[in-house]
Amino acid sequence: MKTIGPRLCFLGYLLLNLVWPVECRAETLTVATYNVENYTLADRMAEGVYRKAYPKPESEKAALRSVLRGLNADVVALQEMGGEAYLQELQRDLAHEGMNYPHAAVLDAADNDRHIAVLSRRPFAAVGRHADLKFNYLDGTETVKRGLLEVTVATEAGALTIFVLHLKSRFTDRADDPQSAERREKEAIAARDRVLKIFPEPAQARFIILGDFNDSRTSRPVRALLERGKTKIAEWLPAADGRGETWTYDFRREDSYSRVDHMLVSPGLLPAVRGRSARIYDAPETMQAGDHRPLVATLDLVK
Repeated sequence: MKTIGPRLCFLGYLLLNLVWPVECRAETLTVATYNVENYTLADRMAEGVYRKAYPKPESEKAALRSVLRGLNADVVALQEMGGEAYLQELQRDLAHEGMNYPHAAVLDAADNDRHIAVLSRRPFAAVGRHADLKFNYLDGTETVKRGLLEVTVATEAGALTIFVLHLKSRFTDRADDPQSAERREKEAIAARDRVLKIFPEPAQARFIILGDFNDSRTSRPVRALLERGKTKIAEWLPAADGRGETWTYDFRREDSYSRVDHMLVSPGLLPAVRGRSARIYDAPETMQAGDHRPLVATLDLVK
């Protein structure tokens, strides 16, 4: 039995079926990651007034839904979501506007306010909620603040596993860990070790690690998720918008832009990534919806 890629399936069937059987089980899947900036109660400026424990304004929610419609992804990983009720609200509002995501998962971890979640058009074969990731930190033991959410999506071409992360922000109240750099690295290592426990041979596995890492491509947290010793865990996907710009986060207080959102794909999945790169979605609504721009990648999966 010979299996060929999705773009050659029909041609393979016509030309090769007389020589040997051709099985073409292929599927295209789009996967996105998006920090939706405090889709929950938070202290914020709203309508020109600073408000305590205030919900995300309706104008921002409408812009966010417009971005999601523009992305039109099959699976969307979300960061800075509220809990289950907020995720259900987003599902309902999207469905009312014609965007149906019937499958959803959210992780309750140490951060009671900001969660990681997934919306999907495809059913989940499995969901793993890893809220138990602990690590030694300075003078004690800590837990990965938002945990690690694992969803396995069923497709005609086989299963794909998506790991969602939102690493610690650079804010800190500890002088012995400036910008929470050490904590963020320890969180990444704890998540990496769990991924390797599930997939000890990344070269033969199909998974993505994605989300808001709150750090740059060359940072220690990102490097920790790319390899451990001689084991290659994942490849970092380059990404740009239509103008060639590569930033995903607008730090408005300092008027600066950076790339802190990333997609890392296992070596076994990399050949399926169209162009071996992601895209940064850029529409006028993105900056109204929040302070991040989403990443999206297209996968041509073959069984």
